[in-house]
Amino acid sequence: MSTPSSRTVELEISNVAHGGVFVARLEGRVVFVPDTIPGERVRARIVDENEKRFWRAETLEVLEASEHRREHVWAEASIDRAPENRAGGAEFGHIDLAHQRALKHKVLTDALERFTGTATPFEVQPVADETADGTRWRTRVSLHVDADGNVGPYAARSHRVIPVTDLPLAVENVAKAATAALDGLPYKTTSVDIVAPSTGGIKVLSRTDDNTDAPGRRRKGRPARPAADPIRERVGDREFLVDAGGFWQVHRSAATTLQTAVIDAIDDAVFDPRAANLDLYGGVGLLAAAVGDRFGSTTRIVTVESDERATEYAGENLAEWVGAQAITARVDAFLRRELQNGSATDRARYAKATVVLDPPRSGAGREVVAMLSELRPASIVYVACDPVALARDIALFREGGYELGGLRGYDLFPNTHHLESVATFTPIAG
Repeated sequence: MSTPSSRTVELEISNVAHGGVFVARLEGRVVFVPDTIPGERVRARIVDENEKRFWRAETLEVLEASEHRREHVWAEASIDRAPENRAGGAEFGHIDLAHQRALKHKVLTDALERFTGTATPFEVQPVADETADGTRWRTRVSLHVDADGNVGPYAARSHRVIPVTDLPLAVENVAKAATAALDGLPYKTTSVDIVAPSTGGIKVLSRTDDNTDAPGRRRKGRPARPAADPIRERVGDREFLVDAGGFWQVHRSAATTLQTAVIDAIDDAVFDPRAANLDLYGGVGLLAAAVGDRFGSTTRIVTVESDERATEYAGENLAEWVGAQAITARVDAFLRRELQNGSATDRARYAKATVVLDPPRSGAGREVVAMLSELRPASIVYVACDPVALARDIALFREGGYELGGLRGYDLFPNTHHLESVATFTPIAG
């Protein structure tokens, strides 16, 4: 059981940990401390003590600052505020961008060493159209409403709503729409999503106590939201039908970046357009469409997604690819069925297949990795939004007879701790 504490201490910050916090040691225990940078000395307040595992602290003052510290890009998340009044969602906003990427690289490297025993070389790349301070990239923002009518993001690690006057990570029209949307919210509103489709316009989606039990859509790492009207998102010359409240990459350039990354990761010499190629956790077909564009409209590819509405849209989005099919199913259930019911001919087609998977933040996990390893496709391309889950799954793929062939990181979430990565796997010879 954790023990509340309020004692003030001085801490030397020695490392970065997964989740946007940093590491110090006190009395032989690890202490997780936000709003700091490795190499700094800070005054902090211990807020959570756990004898068996770790302690948590909140930073009160920086006594010796890192050369990489800058003024926070979001004044309402700055260390100048009391810890309980700092807006969450930009936990790296006080660090210069190049060093943010170095820290994200270290988090994934440390996870790889812990799970696989090796440190695989890779780079963390910025997005091509990044602003100088890494702001104005979010096309989707979620704000919360508390019982007193305060509207804003939560404070870090709490459900305390922090009213704010700006949303610097949001694109300009989302930030402006957020301010306007807060006037005249429906009665009993508990949260508001503001969505800016790339095709133009703004969608404001209010969630109230009256519809909290409505059927939801899958969202990476977020609670389900009620279904909403469809929108269109443009990627290159193509448009994708998407549920306004459903999952879509939040960075304005993420969809294009990931399509390009996946196509670059596929080995042309290995890819067989007639094989049983798969796009797992496929959403509305973004990555399957990229594969179809690269290898031709008759390319065989099945996209599998558990969200029925997303699969419906995927079917429409992939209609011009005669070899594409969208299936509504849990990925584990689909793979289990393929292993149990597939004929020898089907299994032979999987042996030449390329599998693309983009799992939720929790990763693919042991069962899915084991079944994919048993299907034994010729190549696997894994899109990951969590470095620790990716490192764990890399170790699981190794157990299943696959080696890591390539790894690259993409900084699709500047000023936060999040990192998107693309890994490729091939069967270990022999």
